Amino acid sequence: MKGSIFAAVALAGVTLSFSAYAGGDAAAGKSVFNKCAICHSPAPGKNGVGPTLFGVVGRKSASVDGFSYSDAMKAANKTWDEATLDAYLTDPKAMVPGTKMVFPGLPKPEDRANVIAYLETLK
Repeated sequence: MKGSIFAAVALAGVTLSFSAYAGGDAAAGKSVFNKCAICHSPAPGKNGVGPTLFGVVGRKSASVDGFSYSDAMKAANKTWDEATLDAYLTDPKAMVPGTKMVFPGLPKPEDRANVIAYLETLK
């Protein structure tokens, strides 16, 4: 019985986590994006300290023309889909050791889901 209850609670946690991730709020994400906008522009073709994030969802890593990526990011060979962005935004240096990005990450799953929802609007 205890195992069944534990499994149900664990499954509920996964379901809640997935729901928050899948149901990000783009408007709230635009606000959270202010932390990113210090280095990244949401405008097409406008690089800053970091590459533009316009069109980032679905894009290959290290693929923005005119931006000087770290060797680590060039070798990462990632596609920036929702799951990859979520993992990267959790802890950039853990996912791509050697990245030039100094941002420590977004620890709150809802902040990541919201930022990803906002990034999906940048097309």
